[in-house]
Amino acid sequence: MLEVKDLKVTYGKARALKGVSLTVGEGEIVALIGNNGAGKTTLLHAISGLLKPEAGEITFLSQRITRAPSEKIVAAGLIQVPEGRQIFPHLSVRENIRMGAFCRKGDLDADTERIFQLFPRLKERIDQPGGTLSGGEQQMLALARGIMARPRLLMLDEPSLGLAPLTVASIYGAIREIHRQGTPVLLVEQNAYIALNTANRAYVLETGRIVLAGASASLLASAEVQKAYLGG
Repeated sequence: MLEVKDLKVTYGKARALKGVSLTVGEGEIVALIGNNGAGKTTLLHAISGLLKPEAGEITFLSQRITRAPSEKIVAAGLIQVPEGRQIFPHLSVRENIRMGAFCRKGDLDADTERIFQLFPRLKERIDQPGGTLSGGEQQMLALARGIMARPRLLMLDEPSLGLAPLTVASIYGAIREIHRQGTPVLLVEQNAYIALNTANRAYVLETGRIVLAGASASLLASAEVQKAYLGG
């Protein structure tokens, strides 16, 4: 579904991505793990059209989207849930959810009901301002807004960041259910353990380069990954 070839992105004189290549296939969860500053968010922003690559190619559903406007990428069904949630704090939960459907038509009520099945807590808080929710509830709301866009592929940037373990387990339960219902996922995570236990395949990004790639089970068993990311 998604193919990134030899992508290079530069900030000023610093090259943040140094020839990154990866793929996401139909029906997959693919994880991208790495430490802070590795270039994970930069890669998502380049795929989403928020940053313009210096070189390389991005293809989504056989269409070249390198340097395409971000609104066209969203309209094609490639949806990013950003790091830090970035909800609209003064809008209600209902309004935040509906914002995810701004570029499409269809039955919003049916999609909203699907979201409430995934996140019953949001239904309980439907008329509350988004800014009054807990961190975990705001992450649920950010995911709900992404789902409302009916993604062909969903990109998640650090969905566990700053959350308590029980909340992380709940969020990842929802991610697995979203995938089970047919949405492929590109998952960017610093929490390598939960990412590798969720994904089918994974890539390890270090200082702008992919240094390891393979089946998640193989990377979990890798001494190099255990030492660098799992405390082994």
